[in-house]
Amino acid sequence: MKLLIAFVLGAIVGAYSLRVYDRRSEVPPETSNPPVGDTARDAAVGMKDAVAEKLASWHLTGDDIKADLASSGQVVRSKAQVAGDRIVDARIVTVIKAKFVLDRNLSARDISVESRDGVVKLGGTVPSPALLGHAVMLALDTDGVVRVVSEIGLKP
Repeated sequence: MKLLIAFVLGAIVGAYSLRVYDRRSEVPPETSNPPVGDTARDAAVGMKDAVAEKLASWHLTGDDIKADLASSGQVVRSKAQVAGDRIVDARIVTVIKAKFVLDRNLSARDISVESRDGVVKLGGTVPSPALLGHAVMLALDTDGVVRVVSEIGLKP
């Protein structure tokens, strides 16, 4: 009797193993998902377009920055505050500094960040007006920020 049970269990395990082995050699079905490289490339292009759109809508292009610096020496931009969207200033400073650290073109050590009641003040230096506009855009695009006052100067 034990021999019969062992034989039946062996046959079941063997049949299951053959089935698994046969499925390994099957070609997986085609999916409609694009390759990961294409998805990442499309996301990067979309992100670049979104940044360019924000820079243009907030008047933070190189020419806009040069004009502001020539007239007042500061770059000031505001955005509408959503009701109930008050966030602690320390968190705002931390998020903006993190954005500067993650951005390859900006140096978080060269730009100081202060915040009081959602009004962010940037200081320091950057190499070009385009990077100054990019820094203001990153700060303005942070939750809880109502206004950005940039006293960032241009490196000679």
